[in-house]
Amino acid sequence: MSEMNRRDFLKTVAIGGAVLSLGKAVFNKPLEALASGKYDIGQCKSVRIRCVSELGWFDTKVLAEQMKAAGGPATNQWTIPWDPKNAAGSCTLIDMETLDGKHHKFLLDTGWSLQYMDECFKREGVDRMLKKGDIEFLMISHEHLDHYWGLETTLKYDPEIPIYIPSTFYPEGMQLLKGADFKAGNVKNSIPHRGKLVKCTPGHINKLYDGCAIVAFDLPILIRVRGEQSLYFNVKDKGIICVTGCCHQTILTFSDFAQKKLVGGENLYGLYGGLHIAPFGTLSPEGEKMVVGMAKYRFKKVASNHCTGLPAVQKMVELGYPIVKGTGKHGSISDLYIGNGDEVVFA
Repeated sequence: MSEMNRRDFLKTVAIGGAVLSLGKAVFNKPLEALASGKYDIGQCKSVRIRCVSELGWFDTKVLAEQMKAAGGPATNQWTIPWDPKNAAGSCTLIDMETLDGKHHKFLLDTGWSLQYMDECFKREGVDRMLKKGDIEFLMISHEHLDHYWGLETTLKYDPEIPIYIPSTFYPEGMQLLKGADFKAGNVKNSIPHRGKLVKCTPGHINKLYDGCAIVAFDLPILIRVRGEQSLYFNVKDKGIICVTGCCHQTILTFSDFAQKKLVGGENLYGLYGGLHIAPFGTLSPEGEKMVVGMAKYRFKKVASNHCTGLPAVQKMVELGYPIVKGTGKHGSISDLYIGNGDEVVFA
């Protein structure tokens, strides 16, 4: 099949049809709505998703105690003295195929611990793909430590890789891109980013390729993070695939947006990623209500992991949802969901 690497991609296509330049930062020109009020992102042939790691940290109790000791959920994450030995990270490799047979590979998030993520990259061959330029860009869903602080691991292999971030990033997150050492939080990046930086404005539909778009949502998130962006794919003859890092906007908001705003959104086929329902191991009444509320979307394939929480996935199984199971390998907590090194294909 015909392949297009990242460097060819940058030479031959203006992302989403148009890019507005502002120094090294660029802003996508969002799609325009059709007369129906919906947006047509086109269609693709397939989406293959490999979980590089869904394990944000090793010990939830340790993480919660450190957060509480520093002042609780309202505390700035960059000032909390996190234990580096408890750090892991969330990262996903996506390979989408367009209708003409071309493949586009990119990363969703880059984890937390540099050492842990480097081991994951080598295990899954991500290091080699980055070196060869086969991975076209890195998309950061949000700047939480377990999704973003492993940035140096990606830049070590490709410091010029294009990066997509929500435009709601705080100054510390921008500083990490340029190279910074936040000693209080035990996080650093010694390799400044030298590539294009694309900022996605909340509410805009940023088309990347036919059948693929990024949408950012603006909301305050615990430990002083703002905004999260997620992906929508439209697979021909299947429907919309919703892909998320943590889904702090909630799965209900995420799915409703697709139904109301995207052409084909009435057919939600697949779901992948963290859903932030029981991130600390307990399914609350509100979380259970959210799981029950997912039924109305009638997803045909659900591959939730990470901050969804095992109790939430168990509830989905109890309700008869079409859960995609994993293997439980490479330190994954359970084989009940797609874990480290597992793949799910939407095609």
